[in-house]
Amino acid sequence: MTKIRVAVNGYRTIGKRVATAIAAQDDMELVGVTKTRPTFEALTALDKGYDLYVPEESVKAFNDAGVRIAGTLQDMYKKVDIVVDCTPGNVGEFYRDQYKAAGVKAIFQGGEDHALAGTSFNSTANYSESWGAQFSRVVSCNTTGLLRTLNPIDRVNKIQNAFVTIVRRAADPGDSKNGPINGLEPSVKLPTHHGPDVQSIMPWLNISTMAVKASTTLMHLHTIVAQLERETTTEEILAILEKAPRVRLVSSKDGIKTTAQIMELARDLGRDRSDMYEIVVWRDGIKVVGNTLYMYQAVHQESDVIPENIDCIRSMCKAEQDVAASVAKTNAALGIPQKN
Repeated sequence: MTKIRVAVNGYRTIGKRVATAIAAQDDMELVGVTKTRPTFEALTALDKGYDLYVPEESVKAFNDAGVRIAGTLQDMYKKVDIVVDCTPGNVGEFYRDQYKAAGVKAIFQGGEDHALAGTSFNSTANYSESWGAQFSRVVSCNTTGLLRTLNPIDRVNKIQNAFVTIVRRAADPGDSKNGPINGLEPSVKLPTHHGPDVQSIMPWLNISTMAVKASTTLMHLHTIVAQLERETTTEEILAILEKAPRVRLVSSKDGIKTTAQIMELARDLGRDRSDMYEIVVWRDGIKVVGNTLYMYQAVHQESDVIPENIDCIRSMCKAEQDVAASVAKTNAALGIPQKN
């Protein structure tokens, strides 16, 4: 079997996780990762056996620091089929031009606008739309979370309106530049970008979103109120989510009352970097009254998009046409329970 040759441009919060996930796939080869400075992350990438590539202007800094590199970005492009771009937001256009010139495919992350790639991706919502594409974009962690739960519900019982409030983490655990903060900070520019981002994949969905930044680094929390086309029951919604891929149902009665306890569960599961790839929904936090659904869910911002990137690679490289087969393959490699 010919493996898909993949590189990761940007080895930080998302990039390092994507690299680990690629290395775990039997149909992919991790060609290398990139850094712009010889930091501890560059050294840990080398410790993992990953080849390290750097921009031309960074070569001297790496050589002076005695950090071994395999070559420049241009050298890397010659060896790959596709690049997963995990560089900071708003620099995607610069790199897109490089990928285009090199004739390689590329996946961008949710920090970039939909227009950059022209196609946005979610594994179970629109897998086929990225089939063979040169560029695609895996939507943000919060958008991925909303699509994972709202899309399967919408397929069974059309959502007429969805109102979502996102309680955001202030910073990732390893980031001290943006926190800690001692307060709650509302996003006063309304609606927030999350609704339009969901609509880049579900354009028919009438969704409004608000967000509040909170003093936590662990996860995001969503409160969802959705008006459905027809009356339903709490049990019917639970049955839908029981079958939804990459959704994990928990109960406060079992001691999982907070996002801190969700992350402890991820540790107990032995997950790489304690990652919770699934969107976590509280069973006892779901309530249906007539045709109105009320629900809480939690999103691990560092990891929920990782399996989506892997599936997107297969779709863009025409490696697996069946979305269920790709999802199952990715899940098995990452230790995500498979649902029937």
